Amino acid sequence: MGVSLKDIAERAGVSLATVSNVVNGYRPVGEQTRQRVQQAIDELGYSPNLSARHLRRGRTGLIALAIPELNNPYFAELAEIAIREAAGLGYTLLMENTAADRDAELLLLDGSRRHIIDGLIFSPVRIGREEVLARTADSPLVLIGEGVYDVPHDHIAIDNVAASHAAIQHLVAIGRRRIAFIGAAPGGDRQSAHLRMRGYREALEAAGLPFRPWLVARTDEFGRLDGRRAMRDLLALGEPPDAVFGYNDLIAIGALRALTEAGCRVPEDVAVIGIDDIEEGRFSTPTLTTIEPDKEEIGRLAVRRLVARIEGTQVAAPLTVQTPFRLIRRESTGTPGA
Repeated sequence: MGVSLKDIAERAGVSLATVSNVVNGYRPVGEQTRQRVQQAIDELGYSPNLSARHLRRGRTGLIALAIPELNNPYFAELAEIAIREAAGLGYTLLMENTAADRDAELLLLDGSRRHIIDGLIFSPVRIGREEVLARTADSPLVLIGEGVYDVPHDHIAIDNVAASHAAIQHLVAIGRRRIAFIGAAPGGDRQSAHLRMRGYREALEAAGLPFRPWLVARTDEFGRLDGRRAMRDLLALGEPPDAVFGYNDLIAIGALRALTEAGCRVPEDVAVIGIDDIEEGRFSTPTLTTIEPDKEEIGRLAVRRLVARIEGTQVAAPLTVQTPFRLIRRESTGTPGA
């Protein structure tokens, strides 16, 4: 037979109401009393029925994380952090893969899952500000990544322009002058790609280097194959680049493959840098220099902000939070070192 709140009350010598307040967080309880109740909980091995607690409060205890690419290691690593953080706060996190499809993003934003989740963490790539403003669902929403700005929802991202600046400044500092960018997005797709492109151009200008349009490779997708194809095209130029900045680590790793196939030395002939610091880049040959976003902070902050909105403990106006990043120097641009 399971341990009841009454058992805890008797062990701690307090009222049933006091135990309920400690377990459910209804009202403040004195620190000494709270410790006495917690000690009784630990001694008796009580485990709360989280499902019942959520139902009593009119919730399901389920939140969702919607990402555009399930097979992208960056999102897999981010999801692992979010799942762990949600569990620590008493919530179960469901995964949604939109496959970067506009219709799927619209359905999820305002339709799919709206009756079974308490809130949504969303990384959209095909929808923008107007679609988010038109949302009719009243459940809390936290946005991560780039693509929508100036909306009444919490938004957590890195400063993509500054991150690109850091990447290009590093390449310039090691003596590179013909720096290519792989991963420019066509049209209005992928706001983050446009921001990284902007940072690339501004950093070149700040370094006194010309912008060469033929060193910018547009890609429809952002995976290894795209980086490999684009790098092959760049190597076919009459004056190929001496450095490459990839939109993400996957593109940069694809570029590394093409360089190896072409017999180019990295970094002697061509230096390579990406963004994301996925685990794969730490084991590539050579290892990949990258801009590391603070995935731990992004995942934790997104879940905490969403749960605070759900439980009504966060009443401040929505914020756009830019999380930190840092350059991780590895073999693809020279001697490893932070």
